[in-house]
Amino acid sequence: MPHLVIYYTPNLDAKTDMTLLCRKMADTMIAVRDESGAQVFPTGGTRVLAYPAAHYAIADGGAAGKAAGGSGEYAFVYINLRMGRGRTDAIKNIAGRAVSAAAKAHFEHLLQAEHIGVTVQVDEGHEAFDEKHSSIHPLFKKA
Repeated sequence: MPHLVIYYTPNLDAKTDMTLLCRKMADTMIAVRDESGAQVFPTGGTRVLAYPAAHYAIADGGAAGKAAGGSGEYAFVYINLRMGRGRTDAIKNIAGRAVSAAAKAHFEHLLQAEHIGVTVQVDEGHEAFDEKHSSIHPLFKKA
């Protein structure tokens, strides 16, 4: 953990590079520091996954967008950052603002020219069971 999951309308695939967004999100998460300057999220535990929605409906289906002179094609992105328990509210806020700023920067050209919604939420895990197996973490352990 942390995991960042992106759900989005597939009409965005032709308009932006979602793989690049994933990399930007991972780099943003890795760069988050706490009040003492320590890295908040372990590099080896940072995961970002993006999924286009197979089916979706947004608002009125595009009628208002067409009436406003646009194509009427709406797009939506939902970004959920889930982290393990134990971090302060300040750190959760710092992480959320960093991810939100990176997402807004990535979609800025579409926010100016298209009809798109971008939502960022941060959740804290309340796991009833949590077990991890990884051969990635050791790559980033400091000797």
